[in-house]
Amino acid sequence: MTEKKDPMIPDGDVNPIDTDYQIGQDNIIVNVGPFGLDIHNRVFAISGGLVVLFVALTLAFHDQVEPLFSGMRTWLTSNLDGFFLVAGNIFVLVCFIVAFSPLGRVRLGGTEAKPDYTYLGWFSMLFAAGMGIGLMFFGVSEPLSHFGAAFGGTAMENGVRTDWAPLGGAAGDAEAAARLGMAATIFHWALHPWAIYAVLALGLALFSFNKGLPLTIRSVFYPLLGERVWGWPGHLVDILAVLATLFGLATSLGFGAAQASSGLNFLFDVPLGTTTQIVLIIGITAIALGSVVSGLDAGVKLLSEINMILALLLLLFVIAVGPTLDILGGFFANLGAYLQHLPALSNPVGRDDANFLQGWTAFYWAWWISWSPFVGMFIARVSRGRTVREFIVSVLIVPSLACTLWMTVFGETAISQVVRDGYQAARDAELPLQLFLTLDALPLAQITSFLAIVLVVVFFVTSSDSGSLVIDAISAGGKMDAPMPQRVFWAIFEGLVAVALVLGGGLVSLQAMAVLTGLPFAVVLLVASLAIVKGLASEPRPAAAPRLAR
Repeated sequence: MTEKKDPMIPDGDVNPIDTDYQIGQDNIIVNVGPFGLDIHNRVFAISGGLVVLFVALTLAFHDQVEPLFSGMRTWLTSNLDGFFLVAGNIFVLVCFIVAFSPLGRVRLGGTEAKPDYTYLGWFSMLFAAGMGIGLMFFGVSEPLSHFGAAFGGTAMENGVRTDWAPLGGAAGDAEAAARLGMAATIFHWALHPWAIYAVLALGLALFSFNKGLPLTIRSVFYPLLGERVWGWPGHLVDILAVLATLFGLATSLGFGAAQASSGLNFLFDVPLGTTTQIVLIIGITAIALGSVVSGLDAGVKLLSEINMILALLLLLFVIAVGPTLDILGGFFANLGAYLQHLPALSNPVGRDDANFLQGWTAFYWAWWISWSPFVGMFIARVSRGRTVREFIVSVLIVPSLACTLWMTVFGETAISQVVRDGYQAARDAELPLQLFLTLDALPLAQITSFLAIVLVVVFFVTSSDSGSLVIDAISAGGKMDAPMPQRVFWAIFEGLVAVALVLGGGLVSLQAMAVLTGLPFAVVLLVASLAIVKGLASEPRPAAAPRLAR
């Protein structure tokens, strides 16, 4: 049996950064009986203190903070929608420029590095990273919402559009409304979000595997900040990363609790309301703690594999018993519609579809940005040995196609029920309930609805477990083997933040905090893009293949 190689040791030529910094040198190590702490004295103290203070104040004044969260979300999305849209476009352009320039020949881990995983295994993990509570929550509700708004057309009041249709809508044209609705949905789940993830994941992989720096967000900024990255500028970057990840996760957990609550009410008449959602969050956080204590392989890995199988079964079942021809034909039609409408959907100026742009796109971009440390670190850890070109093309294309397939299967099914069957129950329901009412119109509804609840719960658990691992690594100065009590702390407070946000206004407050924490981290990612290009330019790369003589 061969000894497993340290992934931080490069293979072949690299251009490492010469620094005296040692991982964990600024950490405080405390032992209290059998328990220990190994924390970055500033990052953990400030980010942890801010989270505890936020939870305490929100729980104490939850009635008063609801209008605050609502007003904050409205102000941020209405005034900064253009900024988020421009930032998203920049990340896509950076990815394509880097991938198809000579920088794309750089290999992560050194010029002789070999991939740690086969293509099938790697693609499976990339697909797993794109699956989550969001796809369960929005798989039916978003295509159905956009379709209904587009089919209804535009509405004006005092010279301002009051409808929620994307772009100009498609009044009275069911086929055009379906294609526009699916194009708008894919826009929110394909290239742009995955470009956000790819940028940060590439930076983390490059500066860890090639440059020899800790696997933490601040390392990406070394080309711009030099040794100052180990001081307060770096502390600030890591603190923002912790807060963005925590509130991004809490947003997802809140969506999951709302959907699981609706499903339990639909199947078992469990009462709807805040109390049920809070009980669910507490109960599932307790399960997540068990997964945390069990360790990565015994906990989150096993649950992820189970969830992938269950998700695939549900997907194949809906394809088989739903409008199969519409789904299969719709996949390619929707991709075509997405490419057709992509320039208009990504245009930040001269838009009059303010409700769609601010209420959907701006929120999504902030949410994806707040998730980027979590997903980016996961992608970085499984991508050693790939060339930059291979990395970017795969991270953008494979998960985008997977998300497109998921949205097409559930979206086309729901839209077909409305257009062909006249089934209105799902369309008229609240967003968290729409998936279950769509499944209710198909065979074996009780079984598939229960399966959907299980999927939401397990996604909840794996997100909490993986998220606490990433947050703990950042707040421990890049250490990946910090003591267990620290991960337990973060897992508990992920749940408490979700509880506080549910009490402080429900889905509106969840969205508000995702936007608020996504805003400063968007600036961090824009600056990081420059540092990544600078870091790649200094790396050795194989010469281009010689051209054949004419």
